[in-house]
Amino acid sequence: MSDEPVDGRDAEAPEEPREDAASELPDESELDGPASDPAAERPDLETDGEGVVGDRHDPTPTYPDADEEIGGIETPPDDEEMPLADHIEEMVLRLAVVLLFGAGGTAIGLLWASDAIQFVWFNVFPSGNEAPPPHLYNPLELWLTRIKISSLLGIMVALPAFVYECYLFMRPGLYPHERKYYLAAVPTSVVLGALGMLFSYVLVLPILFRYFTYYAEESADIAYSLGETFNLIITLTGFLAIVFQIPLFIMLAIMMGVTTRRWLAQKRLYFWVAFAGLSFMFTLDPTGMAPILVAVTMILLFEGTLFVLKWVGTE
Repeated sequence: MSDEPVDGRDAEAPEEPREDAASELPDESELDGPASDPAAERPDLETDGEGVVGDRHDPTPTYPDADEEIGGIETPPDDEEMPLADHIEEMVLRLAVVLLFGAGGTAIGLLWASDAIQFVWFNVFPSGNEAPPPHLYNPLELWLTRIKISSLLGIMVALPAFVYECYLFMRPGLYPHERKYYLAAVPTSVVLGALGMLFSYVLVLPILFRYFTYYAEESADIAYSLGETFNLIITLTGFLAIVFQIPLFIMLAIMMGVTTRRWLAQKRLYFWVAFAGLSFMFTLDPTGMAPILVAVTMILLFEGTLFVLKWVGTE
């Protein structure tokens, strides 16, 4: 057999590897893995032998700064973390201040309690000086009534102190606009409460006792108990002081964006039913006259506030 190629061409010798090509090949260490170990460079990283799993857990909690935004909501500028025991201690001290004001007002009211009882008694009854005299059915009834009538003065003195102490307690957690609304609401609330007590004394109580006297004078001898009568007077007066806060609550809710005048007007029937239920719940009168008067007052305050808001163009 001939050693010459069949096609007559010379057999090509095998090419020898080029030195420049060998130099371009990657090093074996580069193919097998990274040149440096992150775990060796950063000992605080956890690894599973193949790669980095995650950062080492730091058990120390971190709190945002007072002016830092959390979830897109800016925190109040004076808000800061406090232990629960400090909050409780501050609250107790502020309540003690309020009780001190109330006790002082009640003590002062005891000096003129008897005159106040006589003045109220002969002004809420329609017959004036010819009103039926009060009757005592308990040895301590007169003293308890004096304390109750004096407590009204104590409440009137303690109410501004209570509102102000509440503001100081909540001030660090309030935003600037909330502080503005609260400070504006404090004197308004006091004035509305005083108007509610005056409204009860001048209009509601005379109508109520005129009704009681009318349906009872032809069927029985009238003998009003001093203690029970003043229980009704004080309860009704205090409840109307709260009822007169309705315009303030509505205005604050609309100013803070909680609701709108249009929505309140659309749901007015629900509010009327709620007002009637609250009146019968907190006004202890089985004849139904006192709850009706209170419910009508609440509805008039509600509708009057909506009318004023519509008149000024608030929707």
